[in-house]
Amino acid sequence: MAGPDEFAWIDRLRSLTAHTPGALGLMDDAAVIPSRPRHDLVISKDALVEGVHFLPGEARDVVARRLLRTNLSDLAAKGAQPFGYLLMTAWPHGHGEQEEIDFVRGLAQDAGIFGMDLLGGDTVFTHGPLTVSATVLGWVKSNTMIKRSGAMPGDLLMVTGAIGDGYLGLKAARGEIADADGALRARYRLPHPRLELRRALLTCTAAAADVSDGLLADALHLADASGCEVVVELERLPLSAQGQIWLACQEADLSARLALASGGDDYEIVCAVRPDKAVKFGALCAQAGVAATMIGRFQTGSGIRITDHGMHTAVADLGWRHR
Repeated sequence: MAGPDEFAWIDRLRSLTAHTPGALGLMDDAAVIPSRPRHDLVISKDALVEGVHFLPGEARDVVARRLLRTNLSDLAAKGAQPFGYLLMTAWPHGHGEQEEIDFVRGLAQDAGIFGMDLLGGDTVFTHGPLTVSATVLGWVKSNTMIKRSGAMPGDLLMVTGAIGDGYLGLKAARGEIADADGALRARYRLPHPRLELRRALLTCTAAAADVSDGLLADALHLADASGCEVVVELERLPLSAQGQIWLACQEADLSARLALASGGDDYEIVCAVRPDKAVKFGALCAQAGVAATMIGRFQTGSGIRITDHGMHTAVADLGWRHR
């Protein structure tokens, strides 16, 4: 029996365009996005490859939701309000119809949660692994998008939520550590983009990035873009209850903290905050139900300096690299 074809797949996707007339019901080769007065359109794109960005055999609805969430995390760091997305899918030859149904179900679930419609895209078939990509679009008021490049010497380095659960969640998903209640696996498989912190970020931060490659790597991205040196104080690393338990069981305490700080997949926000706005930033984050922690500072210089209880430590691997 022949597998699903391209046009059957597009038919399944049409239901995801219901609220956006500019998508034209996926009946055209392009979408029309009307301008929004006094706003800028923010665009970001990421891809997921089976066996690289998610485990082989992962449920297709989870893959779809992870795709949207990891892309939305970029919009969250920019202070943008999600609007819509473009989708690319490269389905492996021989995939089943139920996989497509499950994938669309996942897209519909999270598109509803985060308020965004499908605008269009492309689909192909491949002899390789399942590969999917989304281009997400969001709005910010003109000239207010938060960049990586706004940090200055004297700014505080702050991060939201807990760091290291993405790293531990991947280990749990691989069966390398215990995760009785599945909380760590859930953090890895379905990260939460920090869109609820939009007001806090737009009001208080000078520069920001989402923590995808690893806290250390993404803090360095801010420093490099801003022309500063960033100091990260490892002893301040905010950990979840699960992270604290795991760390307590490790003999090499410093190495373990470095692993949590460089593991990636946390999708929290790391940012530069002027000292006079730090209290307000923490309060606004708390109002949204998210903790904010000061973990370092920016200073004159370049690169990254990592300390542990005041002692400088050299680090060879700051985070995820694609090659």
